[in-house]
Amino acid sequence: MSEKLSLLLPVWAGDRPDFLGEAFESTVVAQTRRPDEVVIVRDGPVGAELDARLAELVATSPVPVELIALERNVGLGPALDAGLAACRHDVVARMDADDISMPHRFAVQMPIIESGVDLVGSGLVEFGTGADDVVGTRTPPTDPDAIKARARFADPFNHPTVVFRKAAVLEVGGYTDFALMEDYLLWAKMIVAGARVANVAEPLVRYRVGAGAYARRGGLAQLRAELAVQRAFRRIGFTTLPQFLRNVAVRGGYRLVPERIRRLAYRKVVATYRE
Repeated sequence: MSEKLSLLLPVWAGDRPDFLGEAFESTVVAQTRRPDEVVIVRDGPVGAELDARLAELVATSPVPVELIALERNVGLGPALDAGLAACRHDVVARMDADDISMPHRFAVQMPIIESGVDLVGSGLVEFGTGADDVVGTRTPPTDPDAIKARARFADPFNHPTVVFRKAAVLEVGGYTDFALMEDYLLWAKMIVAGARVANVAEPLVRYRVGAGAYARRGGLAQLRAELAVQRAFRRIGFTTLPQFLRNVAVRGGYRLVPERIRRLAYRKVVATYRE
């Protein structure tokens, strides 16, 4: 049975109006199966140009758009939770304000959700200065057991590609305020709760890799977030003690190595992962 779809799109002051326009065009206007509504969360005040672009998108969208304007910047997790509360449909798709969806994205993912799956992601293509400047591909595991096994070591979903059931997300408490790791912790909680998971290997989203992407994956803030999420995994029974120790050593160490080594490790392991 065909179900309705809400698109959840957060925006903050650091987003570019032109990139937002491309994201909206590709994920709403150009889709062969369009979302039935869009919920945009403006996470705090934004500049005049971005504010004007938001108003234009709301006014010209071919589907209804609800703009949730938060008075202050609260961070991605709380902003997404605020948007989830406003979504009218049980099936919700995520999108970032600077990425590009393939035109058949929802035509591929929605039948999987409608078959009984609670969470489905896809592969993505990373690009640089333009959509044709491909710098890498992330291919996730697709077998449910492989997804669950991979999750004990690394995030098995590409967050900007996911479509999920709102009820399954709310059942485990939503995203919550868990900076830098809110999505990974959410997937873990859903798996522990018995959620049905899937991935499509095909890249259905083009993911914009900005300057400093590899630098942002390292440093003390990332290390603190890594250690916090690993402790959370232990608390909810998602990982064993040996898995916890392995993850702290390997994933924690990844956050501290020089950027050139982190870049190489990411390109050789994360962005080329296959089942």
